[in-house]
Amino acid sequence: MGIGVADGVGGWRDYGVDPSQFSGTLMRTCERLVKEGRFVPSNPVGILTTSYCELLQNKVPLLGSSTACIVVLDRTSHRLHTANLGDSGFLVVRGGEVVHRSDEQQHYFNTPFQLSIAPPEAEGVVLSDSPDAADSTSFDVQLGDIILTATDGLFDNMPDYMILQELKKLKNSNYESIQQTARSIAEQAHELAYDPTYMSPFAQFACDNGLNVRGGKPDDITVLLSIVAEYTD
Repeated sequence: MGIGVADGVGGWRDYGVDPSQFSGTLMRTCERLVKEGRFVPSNPVGILTTSYCELLQNKVPLLGSSTACIVVLDRTSHRLHTANLGDSGFLVVRGGEVVHRSDEQQHYFNTPFQLSIAPPEAEGVVLSDSPDAADSTSFDVQLGDIILTATDGLFDNMPDYMILQELKKLKNSNYESIQQTARSIAEQAHELAYDPTYMSPFAQFACDNGLNVRGGKPDDITVLLSIVAEYTD
């Protein structure tokens, strides 16, 4: 089982480029590779690398930048393998507590690591990181563990304790319940993003970097929820 999120860098709008084109194409390529079996579960960085190389070699013009987070569950070994580049990320929750989480990768404040394709005149100016720079981890998971994968629009607006409060409302592991909880988390993050008086995690991080900031951070918000369950053929 593989899950991935990517978040296009919004600054490309200034150049007339839709930021979602790059991130969407990257994830669709990753999905196709997984469905074709062209990946090793223990090496999600490899999925990212192969997908990015395909984008670079593609004859169709594509410009943009994106963060990316991929998590792969090896069902036979009950082991989770992850690759995270930038400030999207994941949480693994067990018994109401966060037992694993991704580390943000930032060059400097509000400038995450990112995969990029720039026009020739902008090469060397646009930030571009290698897929190999992704933070890679592997660890055992247990039945009932909740895996939350999301873009920074969630983590910049909701601290862990708020996310955990929402996850505690998840009473069973059927699709409708999981979908409802994911939607509830995304909607709460969206509401907080537009609250000018709220001291969001993003605002706190800004203050830690010497900036006088309050309020949420309006941003795209994607939330994916999964629960580790018994594997049946």
